[in-house]
Amino acid sequence: MAARGGAVTRLSLAALGGLGSTRATLPPSRSRDDQVGIVHLGIGAFHRAHQAVFTEDAAVATGEDGWGICGATQRSAAVLEQLRPQDCLYSVLERGVGEPTLRVVGQVRDVLFAAEEPERLRSRLADPATRVVTLTVTEKGYRRAPAGGLDLGDPTVKADLAGDAGTAVGQLVWGLEARARASGAPVSVLSCDNLTDNGHVLQHLVLDFCNALPSPRGDRLASWVEEHVSFPCSMVDRIVPSTTEADRVEAAALLGLTDEALVVAEPFRQWVVQDRFAAGRPAWERAGADLVEDVRPYEALKLRMLNGTHSLLAYLGALRGHDTIAEAVADDELASAATSYLSEDAAPTLEAPPGQDPAAYGKQVLDRFANPALRHRTRQVGMDGSQKLPVRLLPTIAERLAVGAEPRWATLAVAAWMTCLVADSDARGRPLALEDPLADQLRAAVGGASDPAAVVDRLLGVREVFDADLAGSEVFRTMLTEDVAMLLAGRVPR
Repeated sequence: MAARGGAVTRLSLAALGGLGSTRATLPPSRSRDDQVGIVHLGIGAFHRAHQAVFTEDAAVATGEDGWGICGATQRSAAVLEQLRPQDCLYSVLERGVGEPTLRVVGQVRDVLFAAEEPERLRSRLADPATRVVTLTVTEKGYRRAPAGGLDLGDPTVKADLAGDAGTAVGQLVWGLEARARASGAPVSVLSCDNLTDNGHVLQHLVLDFCNALPSPRGDRLASWVEEHVSFPCSMVDRIVPSTTEADRVEAAALLGLTDEALVVAEPFRQWVVQDRFAAGRPAWERAGADLVEDVRPYEALKLRMLNGTHSLLAYLGALRGHDTIAEAVADDELASAATSYLSEDAAPTLEAPPGQDPAAYGKQVLDRFANPALRHRTRQVGMDGSQKLPVRLLPTIAERLAVGAEPRWATLAVAAWMTCLVADSDARGRPLALEDPLADQLRAAVGGASDPAAVVDRLLGVREVFDADLAGSEVFRTMLTEDVAMLLAGRVPR
């Protein structure tokens, strides 16, 4: 039976071996399929388009083949069903200016479903051949309490402390304990999520989990982690929209095979990594990554300028009925708001990293967002706002208020998020339901209120999002109320 685009065979090692001509770039041959040196928690599209590509390029540049990746999917078996029949091969379709390009990536060697294969994951984490563990589990995957530590009241965290492994932190800790009991070999744990100071955050969460275990078990494990495990910080950047059926058809035409695990990405990619590893690492710098002593300036630049602007355009764009970020950037009013946010609110809070000009970086951000070929959906970018605002926008607002400034455009982005929560529909009459892990709590907080002042007051009371100091700012509250009123009326504040 013919498949998409006329291709008759699904991507696999055997299919690649028998492939004739192709317009795709193919991966290096594997000398051994079991050479896993990295375990990755959260093997979604972003990891496959970013860290796995950097790792394969580093392996090609150095000739090292001991850094194969075992990926663990956290939420569903869908990635497993995509990758396993393909010998963990997948392709990356790059969409930029001109014709798209396709490359097949072979760095992933194994994949497992953590919820159904906890012992196999634990065994991989305990294996001394595993020298690096990486994570992309999104902001909500860390199960943090409003005060910043591990949420010990979370039912899944409680279950993990009793012996389950439903959260990334729980999976990691049980794997580290198995490692300590087996070889005791050192290992590095590298967060690749959009969290400020992500390595230190993850280290504290792991130690919180250890310290919540009964003594002396927890004490011994915490001591071992502090001595044998490093937690470097990192900053990642690449736009990776959801893959569509049209993307799969186009990829099949380029490759000559069908690929159920296809991911789509822009050509741009960036990875800044703190060079603090306990057991070696791939030569990622040979693939274009920046290995640095301090990630924080790069992290702040990206979170506040790129991610903050992304959220502003996502919420304002969703209200306007724009399906994609590129459509939102093409809207003159929204583009003006984004430009003003970058120059007036975000840039003044930043200490520029070496060799980086925030103004040029901001222009590059808007140019990347304007790429119509990516079709990055506003509602995809806008999901999980309760987790994203505290790292993308609220620090900028707090810092500007502290020096007596009025962060009008960052506040507008927060107001747009609030408006998306209470508006019945977008400008095209479609329902505005944004996915969020606190959706029920946010709806309960609003309680059916439609008056802008009431909406703002009630949402500012959600401590999981807004701390008491920021919520108590009358300047912030007044600006939010004015913006929500205008957005509910269908206008964008100028």
